[in-house]
Amino acid sequence: MPVFERFDTAVVPFPFAEIPVLKRRPVTVLSAASFNSENGATLVAMITTAKATVWPSDIEISDLQSAGLDTPCILRFRLVTIPNDLFVRPLGRLAALDRLKAEGQLARMLLG
Repeated sequence: MPVFERFDTAVVPFPFAEIPVLKRRPVTVLSAASFNSENGATLVAMITTAKATVWPSDIEISDLQSAGLDTPCILRFRLVTIPNDLFVRPLGRLAALDRLKAEGQLARMLLG
């Protein structure tokens, strides 16, 4: 599997706090390719269709086709670091507008 770039989308086994299993879920890569390569792991945020819960930081993904998604989804800043060898398959890449929204939300989250 190649090293993923920032804002690529992919499928990974995602850990959930509420249940003791990993489920294959789409994610967005947040870390730079150099970090991913050097550390053998990649920082990702979950992509979800969850409508029952809303986080104030949720971002609606506007260009589903570019992201490789079939149904309306949101980018949720539930973060996890995944070993590179656990990535299942690439999906696509966030479009420019979605990347801009994600960068803004990430900056607000980390820098205040």
